[in-house]
Amino acid sequence: MKQESAFDISEFTNPSGEIVFRVSGWLDGKRVRKNFPTRTEAVAERQVLEVQRLQGDTGIRTAVTRLTDEQLHEAEALFRRISGQTPALSFYVEFALANYRAPVAEKLLTEAVTEFLVVKDHEREQDLLSEPYLTRVKRDLKRLQKHFPNATVAELTGAKLMEYFEARQAAHKTFNNRRGVVSAFLKFALQRDWVADNPLAKIPPRRLRRRRGCAITFTAAQTTALMAHVEEHYPSAVPFFALCLFAGIRPCLRTGEILRLQPVHVKLDANLIRIDGEVSKVREPRNVAIQPNLAAWLRAYPLKEFPIIPPNLQHIREKVAQKFPLAHDVMRHTYISMFVAKFRSLGEAALQAGNSENIIRKHYLDLKTTEEADLFFGIMPKKAVEPATPVASTLATAA
Repeated sequence: MKQESAFDISEFTNPSGEIVFRVSGWLDGKRVRKNFPTRTEAVAERQVLEVQRLQGDTGIRTAVTRLTDEQLHEAEALFRRISGQTPALSFYVEFALANYRAPVAEKLLTEAVTEFLVVKDHEREQDLLSEPYLTRVKRDLKRLQKHFPNATVAELTGAKLMEYFEARQAAHKTFNNRRGVVSAFLKFALQRDWVADNPLAKIPPRRLRRRRGCAITFTAAQTTALMAHVEEHYPSAVPFFALCLFAGIRPCLRTGEILRLQPVHVKLDANLIRIDGEVSKVREPRNVAIQPNLAAWLRAYPLKEFPIIPPNLQHIREKVAQKFPLAHDVMRHTYISMFVAKFRSLGEAALQAGNSENIIRKHYLDLKTTEEADLFFGIMPKKAVEPATPVASTLATAA
């Protein structure tokens, strides 16, 4: 059914005798009467009046504009978003024009990572990065690409990255590690205009609560049982376990110092292990004193016959881990805590372990008793070999 108009069109004869077409009605409480020479013009005016009447009811206005319908809709949406706020829309536009810088080129994440790693490999060749750090960077960026397949660098928004950092209910330390690698990568991307800004600016690192005495360690009894088990079932791996337990060499089979340690570094006659910059995780050389029990293990299982890293070490470690709680770095933690308990020297423990005194104090002080430390450093192999010259427990070695 056709809706009736609020305005009528009728023929009207002027006093001069001329016939015109009159549009009449009410608009905003006022009477409207207009004459037009043709019906077509009268119909057009009635349409205009109808629009004006509807504007009063809906708030819609008519205006002559060069904007397209799509642009008009966007402008209306923007005004609705800033409704009630003091700055005008022009303020936000001026701010964006002054501060926003669009990426010069869209760059696929896979291509960007490849270029980034080329630079990092070169820095490693220049000895500016450690091998363990570079390995972790490559591993984390591979995980990032898997999480964002076929994405460009510009698509790595803060919200998306937060989801990646928190994936699988990541602990705060894991969150910070992931963020650190991505931060370095995005700074590289920002320098090359692959992103307009760094989305991590509003994602701060998570605060970590530091607790004293939280290092996981073996007891002297557990260490005795572990070394007896290895000696009986896996004698080829004895040097590996002995060096990690009784010298605190970082034991990770992916990036640990033990992978780079060579027999030439173990100076049994001089009673020390020389960890040079190429072996050290932090690329700072240090000396580790060889305690009498470690000397006994290395004489019973000489490195000329028993390599530090036997061919099947990963398999052996997995087998040993089924019987003993062989958590990451537990052997190194055990050594440091026992060393501090025996010699009561935070400074010497820091030097020989390659840590700071602050870390030693926070995590290893008073974890063990002197009595247990004596038992630990008294663990000897069943395959005993008499040393050429008896040695006593050593606190420090020459630099």
